[in-house]
Amino acid sequence: MKSEKDKFISSQLPAYLDGLLSPKEKQEVEDHLAVSESCRKELEELRTLFTAFNKEQLQVPSDRLRVQFDQALEQEKLSQTKVVKLENNKGSWASNLLKIAASVALLIATFQTGRILEMEKSNQDVAAILEESLQIKQTAMLSLMENQSASKRIQGVSYIEEFPNPDEAIISALANRLLFDENDIVRLNAFEALTNLASSEMVKSVFIEALGKEKNPSIQIGIIQALVKNQEKKAVAPMQRLLEQEDTQPFVKNEIKLALPKII
Repeated sequence: MKSEKDKFISSQLPAYLDGLLSPKEKQEVEDHLAVSESCRKELEELRTLFTAFNKEQLQVPSDRLRVQFDQALEQEKLSQTKVVKLENNKGSWASNLLKIAASVALLIATFQTGRILEMEKSNQDVAAILEESLQIKQTAMLSLMENQSASKRIQGVSYIEEFPNPDEAIISALANRLLFDENDIVRLNAFEALTNLASSEMVKSVFIEALGKEKNPSIQIGIIQALVKNQEKKAVAPMQRLLEQEDTQPFVKNEIKLALPKII
């Protein structure tokens, strides 16, 4: 069993290895080490452990280090019930191991916290860049849809794919293309771009308005089908007017006849 002197010197060994003892305390430790085999053995074990930790790349803790620590901690838990059976000369060694393990745990926790904060800042930076990119794309889209070239207007309309949740400015610009563009292909593209938003009250109102003035049969049928799909009862009156017009194509009238019972 360890003497009181052995226990005292054992408690001083970590500070001795770190060079934190006064000259007098250091000499006292060294004098005792000269006559105590158990303390010399404990000193060598501590020195080996400290050397191993100094070799680890702790600036950026790795998954391997985290796994090693978890395994050591689990082993320590399993051995707790056996601690009372250990010889007293192992007591300070277990205490030192737990102190070092706790230090490693604190280091890992600190690293993880810093990494989380850094990731949050990175995510904020990415979000800001994406938002700025969308603003640029929206400006380009709106500008192209006002271009004199029909092909440029079609290109502008196609930018809708970049906006999963387009705002009112984009919807309004697409509505203007559908309602007022003189080019059939531009209007058709604008209609197709708006179909994914057909559940919106704003878009349904645009479709109803377009149905009263659109002359292209393909677009007429597309609008009728979209309004039926959304069970828009406000579309009944314009459909009936379109049905009564002499210049309405027969196949469009047939589409209306099929559609009206599904809404009324």
